[in-house]
Amino acid sequence: MGSIRRSKTKRRTRDLDQVHADLRSPKHLAQHKSTKPAEDLPGLGRWYCVECAKWFEGEHSLVQHRRGKNHKRRIRALREEPYSQKEAEAAVGLRTDNGKKEIIESERIEDISAPDHVMAGEQDQTTV
Repeated sequence: MGSIRRSKTKRRTRDLDQVHADLRSPKHLAQHKSTKPAEDLPGLGRWYCVECAKWFEGEHSLVQHRRGKNHKRRIRALREEPYSQKEAEAAVGLRTDNGKKEIIESERIEDISAPDHVMAGEQDQTTV
């Protein structure tokens, strides 16, 4: 019997798109911080790493975290802009702009209406 893989939700942090929203908008970050009472947070909620969305006991542990590999990886991942819904739909092939599609269809109709059999007949006559 193999081992069963389960996701560990205890140590799950915020997703990259949520952290991007925190960095762009202090209002969004304040809203996230206000969801948890300070008494329940490590260090009474004074030391928080915005990029990693983690709370720390003291200033020393926060400074050590910022020097670490995990924090630097997260910073590197945050440099890329998160995908938007528009980009996701474009990747699938869905479009919101139907104007270009109509033009392409009208061009296809013009191509079909051109007589291909005439050109093929002309080529046969020239080879004879």
